[in-house]
Amino acid sequence: MPVTLLNFLYHYPFIFIFITGILGLVFMPLVLRVAKERNFVVKPNKRTSHVGAIPTVGGLDIFISFLIFYVIFSYNHLQYSHYLMAGVTLILMTGFIDDLIDLSATLKLLGETCAGAFLIIFADIRITNLFGLFGIYELSLVSSYVISFVSLVAIINALNLIDGVDGLASGLGMLYSLVFALYFQAAGDVHMAVLAYALIGSLAVFFLYNVFGGTRRKIFMGDSGSLLLGFMMSWFVFHFIQLNATPEVLPSILVVPAAPAVAFCILFVPLFDTMRVMITRIKNKTSPFKPDKNHIHHLLLRTGLKHRQVTFVILLVSVLFILLAIVGREWYNEILLLVAFLLSTILMFILWTILAKKSQKTN
Repeated sequence: MPVTLLNFLYHYPFIFIFITGILGLVFMPLVLRVAKERNFVVKPNKRTSHVGAIPTVGGLDIFISFLIFYVIFSYNHLQYSHYLMAGVTLILMTGFIDDLIDLSATLKLLGETCAGAFLIIFADIRITNLFGLFGIYELSLVSSYVISFVSLVAIINALNLIDGVDGLASGLGMLYSLVFALYFQAAGDVHMAVLAYALIGSLAVFFLYNVFGGTRRKIFMGDSGSLLLGFMMSWFVFHFIQLNATPEVLPSILVVPAAPAVAFCILFVPLFDTMRVMITRIKNKTSPFKPDKNHIHHLLLRTGLKHRQVTFVILLVSVLFILLAIVGREWYNEILLLVAFLLSTILMFILWTILAKKSQKTN
């Protein structure tokens, strides 16, 4: 590819949204056809609300468009690209196999951990500093690995579990990717910005088919897509935190003293929802991994909102927490997290009040 063209693209990295978007549009009809021919579909059941057999391997289209982009534009510009690509591929395969045969929680966790090893151990992209959170700054190698793996598994599964209504996981993925893309671009880290912008394009095509595809072209993300999305968000979060661990390389206006708490606030909605649901399950003496209909999107559906309305509300709330992260980026980590949890408690109280009133009217 001509150097002048590459320089132009890297100077305007948002163009990669359109590049991966076009790639996604080209390959989506093929993914749909193969999914239907091979019966890679999900039929209506007690935990779903759709009609008819819907292809459930939307993650494949996201992966294909992103992979082609990565090989052409990013492979030679990122350190340890072969390890990173191996991790992305392994997490996709874990999700794809889970879509087909419903892996046990243990095997799924094993696949996530193995994929994470390529990111955290081999590519050495991990959390090495907690910026004074709970009085902890520099982490030992063992502590860094433990915290990084726990964070990766938490982020992957949070985005996996939030994927319950049309456009939600992909909408959140586009929102989060845009936040990180803008930050990386402003920080002069153009190759990570390109990566984040490219993911937006891949997700946008899926979003259109998932939300506006109708009965003939509708497709679900599946675990292949949601696990891949969680892996990419972990990559962005780790890189964001590590950039701020060496603030001397950043413009002063972009230094984020509360980087861990800010990263948590950006992804707050799925992370908080996962914690809330698991605590509730344990409190009710059931397995924290047992599926139910207690997630935030399920509760919003019970208020009478439609899928698109639920997605819009959750995206709006996510923007609120991102704004909180921006405002509180120089606060103590503990203060920012406390404010975030207080805000989420207020919002949950309002939601439970609405549900209680609706229940009284029904009775």
